[in-house]
Amino acid sequence: MEKLKIEIPVILPQVPNEKDTCVERLISKLEEKDGIEKVHIADEKADATPQLCFHYDPDVISIDRIQSMAEQTGAKITEKYGHLLIEVKGIRHTRQARTIEKNLLGIKGVLEASVNAAGIIRLEYNKKETSFDHISERLKKDTLKIKKSSSADENGFNRRQPIDNSKDREQTGDANHKHKEGESHGAGEEHSHEHGGIFGKNTELIFSIICGALLGIGFGLSYVDSIPDWVSLSLYIGAYFFGGYFTAKEAIETVAKGGFEIDFLMLVAAIGAAILGEWAEGALLLFLFSLGHALEHYAMNKARKSIAALADLAPKTALLKKGGKTEEVGIEKLSIGDIIVVKPNSKISADGVVVNGKSSVNQAPITGESVPVDKVPVEDTSKEYSQDDEIKDENRVFAGTINGNNTLEVKVIKEAKDSTLSRLVKLVNEAQTQKSPTQLLTDKFEKYFVPSVLILVGILLFAFLVIDEPFSASFYRAMAVLVAASPCALAISTPSAVLSGVARAARGGVLIKGGRPLEDLGELTALAFDKTGTLTEGKPKLTKVVPLGDIEENELLKIAVAVENLSDHPLAKAVVRDGKERLESTEIPDASDLEAVLGKGIKASLGSDKIYVGNLDLYEDLDEAKPSEEITSKIKELESGGNTTMLIRRNQEYIGIIALMDTPREAAKETLKKLKEIGIKRMIMLTGDNQKVADAVAKEIGLTDAWGSLLPEEKVDAIKKLKKEESKVAMVGDGVNDAPAMANSTVGIAMGAAGSDVALETADIALMADKLETLPFAIGLSRKAKAIIKQNLWVSLGIVSLLIPATIFGWANIGIAVVIHEGSTLLVVFNALRLLAYKKS
Repeated sequence: MEKLKIEIPVILPQVPNEKDTCVERLISKLEEKDGIEKVHIADEKADATPQLCFHYDPDVISIDRIQSMAEQTGAKITEKYGHLLIEVKGIRHTRQARTIEKNLLGIKGVLEASVNAAGIIRLEYNKKETSFDHISERLKKDTLKIKKSSSADENGFNRRQPIDNSKDREQTGDANHKHKEGESHGAGEEHSHEHGGIFGKNTELIFSIICGALLGIGFGLSYVDSIPDWVSLSLYIGAYFFGGYFTAKEAIETVAKGGFEIDFLMLVAAIGAAILGEWAEGALLLFLFSLGHALEHYAMNKARKSIAALADLAPKTALLKKGGKTEEVGIEKLSIGDIIVVKPNSKISADGVVVNGKSSVNQAPITGESVPVDKVPVEDTSKEYSQDDEIKDENRVFAGTINGNNTLEVKVIKEAKDSTLSRLVKLVNEAQTQKSPTQLLTDKFEKYFVPSVLILVGILLFAFLVIDEPFSASFYRAMAVLVAASPCALAISTPSAVLSGVARAARGGVLIKGGRPLEDLGELTALAFDKTGTLTEGKPKLTKVVPLGDIEENELLKIAVAVENLSDHPLAKAVVRDGKERLESTEIPDASDLEAVLGKGIKASLGSDKIYVGNLDLYEDLDEAKPSEEITSKIKELESGGNTTMLIRRNQEYIGIIALMDTPREAAKETLKKLKEIGIKRMIMLTGDNQKVADAVAKEIGLTDAWGSLLPEEKVDAIKKLKKEESKVAMVGDGVNDAPAMANSTVGIAMGAAGSDVALETADIALMADKLETLPFAIGLSRKAKAIIKQNLWVSLGIVSLLIPATIFGWANIGIAVVIHEGSTLLVVFNALRLLAYKKS
């Protein structure tokens, strides 16, 4: 595989030059990422800006992924390189997609091109050498119609900084090339495999049926002695026209560009049959080939519709509230801060926060959650929230989700083009163009296989010189081998499975970014988890209340809540929240005179009493009234179980201990059990918490290993160690703090990506909901996809390996070869479509 190079200026704040250690650190961080082979300082340019030169594999990592990483570590990609995602109409099948891919790679300035049969084109190009207009002109020459285009720049990878898109917009086409934001296509109509002709999108299928009818009538009349032979011949010629129209059209287009595809081989075989006078066999070949193509388009369209349906989730209009009145507006007109009204049982039009009303919302279209989520208004309705990453799930809503039985008022926090749904659709479309390792292998195989077949056919044409048979017999055999050896099924076996797998995952709330992670996920034997917020709730909970002496538990809790109510520390808030829940409607007294002792605890007055709440260090320097050995050992026992403890003292008397802990998620234990059942051998927790806490959590939820006291860079070392031991390992985290570890794992899996821009961009696989329980579904689906890809390869290669000798030795004629050939193509496509019906376990 040819490796590509790009150069990026070294732009780091407060760094004087490229010899600074920060630049060395940047280079080492970037070289850790899979797909980047080498990063070094290139020669300085005329403007004295040092350049970072990246040597990378485009099949593993794309420019915009490098950009996202570089921005996170302080570098910034220049406007020199562009990334385009173009949706087109007119691609009929995988072979044509590959031809278009070759044509695009021939354009000067295009670094990488990936085209799939669903009509999605992904391009990476040098803006100084080519432009969108130039690329679009080339696509029009290939008789393709551009439906929609977007660029990485338009979608804004660094949303915290304003980006001037004016220059890029000039290069990514005018309004005619793009939809208005929010506009989308009907799932069946616009996204279908439209094929020009008098019958519209069904022309090829109808032509194929007419071909079959003419063939059948001609074949039947050939047995009627009173009807002259020319009648049947005329019908066969008509069948040739209708069955071969699209095959010939495509073959001529391919040959004109200097290529040989399967359509050309089939056309040659059909012409050869006609030359030999085998008109019926030739017509049968064209009928079955065109019918097979038409059915292949129909089957692939089912997978495309599943993805197209994502874009149709968002409503086209919203009820905008202004000055006490509501008016219906297009979603593209919504701005950040606008208030929209969402009526009962209707779709939510934009990403936002609830500012009025309570309701339950069905989030399944975005996150895959089966149970509706209760929504309540935010505490501060005047705040903007568009830059807030810590919005609670109970306050946040997403475009495309469905409101329950009550009216909600929602403050818009993202424009339509930046909504989670819009970005999900873009990422899913891009995922379709990323080739899997198996597809790269089959592409490479075909590269050598097709010329080999043509050489074999050439040799067979001259078989009559060696064996005693007429030229017509050698010619017929050669044509039969041409049909038998055409790798139709092989060409579509992997892309169809990847397309179906990505579509099914998206419907289940899992974003899989292409064929590589789809295949890799199914081969994992080890999973590494971040602790906080992944295996645990990410917030402390009151776990134990231990009275000392004569005081009752409720009385102790009332004192603790009263004092902690004065503090805004996260642990204090947890004590107040959970304490009030336990005390129910009990009245809490008012404390006063709060005094905080940093890192140790607090002091306050409650009535005439002085109350102290804190760790053992607080009492170390306080006075002579030290806690007893018994109290100290009790605290240490609780801490060894993973708890954070607070010792409470009233005046000179120690009255109790309260313990808090970041508790495991409810679903964690059951999820890990399921993962073990499906064959994940090792499940390791990587955490910055001390080893005692790590061991306590691991024991409770059933992990095989727990590695505590790790710094972020030590998590990277842990992943590298695991990769050596287990070959393939995934890192599961929130996509923010765990980004370096995720980048070094075989597959990076981010949880709760629906609420996190960074998680959505950096992970290979994103679990849209903050639900650990979707992980077994994702792994199960990946394994099913991997199994189906293997089945398809065995079928396609097996059929070819049987048919070639069968036709060489005359055991199968052209008719039998084409029936088996087209049957195998349809078999692999429909086998791949089974992924769309994959059920969550």
